[in-house]
Amino acid sequence: MRVLSYNILLGGTPRVDALEKMIRAARPDVVGLVEATNADVVEELAKRTGMHFALSGRGTRFNDWNVAVLSRLPILETIVHTRPHTTFTRRHVLEVRVETSSGQPVTVFVIHLTASMYRGTESNLKRRGEVQELLNIMQPRQGTTHLVMGDFNSLAPGDKFSASTILRYQFYLRASSYKRITRTLRGRVILALIKALLSGPPGTTLLDIVGYRYAKGGIDLLLDAGYTDSFRHLHPDQLGYTYPAAIPGTRIDYIFASPELAPSLTFCEVHTDGEDITGKDASDHLPLLAEFDI
Repeated sequence: MRVLSYNILLGGTPRVDALEKMIRAARPDVVGLVEATNADVVEELAKRTGMHFALSGRGTRFNDWNVAVLSRLPILETIVHTRPHTTFTRRHVLEVRVETSSGQPVTVFVIHLTASMYRGTESNLKRRGEVQELLNIMQPRQGTTHLVMGDFNSLAPGDKFSASTILRYQFYLRASSYKRITRTLRGRVILALIKALLSGPPGTTLLDIVGYRYAKGGIDLLLDAGYTDSFRHLHPDQLGYTYPAAIPGTRIDYIFASPELAPSLTFCEVHTDGEDITGKDASDHLPLLAEFDI
């Protein structure tokens, strides 16, 4: 069973062709889609790839933050777990039970945790609370074969984090929106300081050291609960960066396997290219692909 976790960036509406190429090249049996805010895109991808689909909801705005599942395998059951914004910023966890070719059921959970890393400890605690509620949701599946995947916006213990790369990407991506700030002397000073820090060491070194404390929150809870970080389990020394796709600087997309599923893990890699395209052409995240001998 090949499983793909993929944040498709704000619904993926203008990038359906590129997303299809990325998904087809991975040859997945199950795909967890994050930021699946446009149900029409999910349905179109399902149609083009010959897959079934399940939605957490049909959003009306880009920030409705729905998630979805595409599955080549039969879908046996779909449950949408909805919580208030005070619990989950993105509100939804999607639970889908599929049947493998051997006839064994496997339950797949898809989640998108809060970002807001600039809030530091506050966002760390928020993500930690979200993971705890995720564990509560998955509790009824304990002792069965299941996995959870998605965009956790959080670092795993011991992982490296290039905060300067992320800031450089965000800064230059949104450079045009900073014009208003430069109308004041204070704004010009702040932007000049940011540019100086991003120009190279020691500024980038300082950003990387300080930035780590802004990007934690909850991965340790999943590991302590017995879930296996699929990529790190097979690649203890590789970076595995998934974001941003254009200049990867952090690993925030995961596939966690339950104790019952983990022994069958045979493969896990960052999926970088599609059919005649690269990952940055399809989304700001690179998808993560795992295979289980089940």
